[in-house]
Amino acid sequence: MKAPNFRLDGRVALVTGSSRGLGKSMAFALGAAGAKVAFNYANDQAWAERTFEEYRRAGLAGGLYRASVIDEGEVNAMVDAIARDLGPVDVLVLSATPAQPLRPIEEYDWSFYQSMLDFFVKSPYLLTRAALPHMKRQRWGRIINITSEVFNRGVAPFSAYVAAKGGQIGWSRSMANELAPWNITVNMIAPGWIPVERHADDPQHEKDAYRRLIPMDRWGVPEDVGGAVVFLASDAAAFVTGQDIHVNGGMTVG
Repeated sequence: MKAPNFRLDGRVALVTGSSRGLGKSMAFALGAAGAKVAFNYANDQAWAERTFEEYRRAGLAGGLYRASVIDEGEVNAMVDAIARDLGPVDVLVLSATPAQPLRPIEEYDWSFYQSMLDFFVKSPYLLTRAALPHMKRQRWGRIINITSEVFNRGVAPFSAYVAAKGGQIGWSRSMANELAPWNITVNMIAPGWIPVERHADDPQHEKDAYRRLIPMDRWGVPEDVGGAVVFLASDAAAFVTGQDIHVNGGMTVG
């Protein structure tokens, strides 16, 4: 009996929104497992370049690519550029996210709802469609959507984000069935509230209230999500598809 293979040598991974936060941790974890990693950012070029330089100093292979993940032309151009520079995308991690304000429904308008759907339904569609021809040709691929515990917990007042995450989950489950005959898995990782840079100004009383609810009695850290991504991207998870793995210390048990 062979030991599980968690290595990603020879694979090319694209992680969207990977210049900071959870996306950065996932990209570093995939690189440490042997993948050539394409970092993606849409804004703040200086920050993205610092992140990628840190990655290169660690002796890891990859490239840095600017593209809006909700713009069809930019997505297609990025996937083509990655194929030229690193090789075609084998592992697609959909991590890019916009600002996520909590508001009562009366304070949202439809344009904000649409912006959430663009990031969490349109973006997976565009990126998967661009990467899929190669995955189908080689009959191997990994698509990993970063979802959220908020859908299962019904967090409020957060209806636009929660609804869009529900759409992302439904899309992923359907795609898992559609792509299974090509040995392409489609899975999800649902992080809990794991404080990263964008949480620096969140109210402390809200952080404290959430922290008290975590059954494992500690905050999650970005590396917790990175480990789950490496597992789902690897051959060790070859028979796992359509699943939403919650990385939140037990917040959604049951």
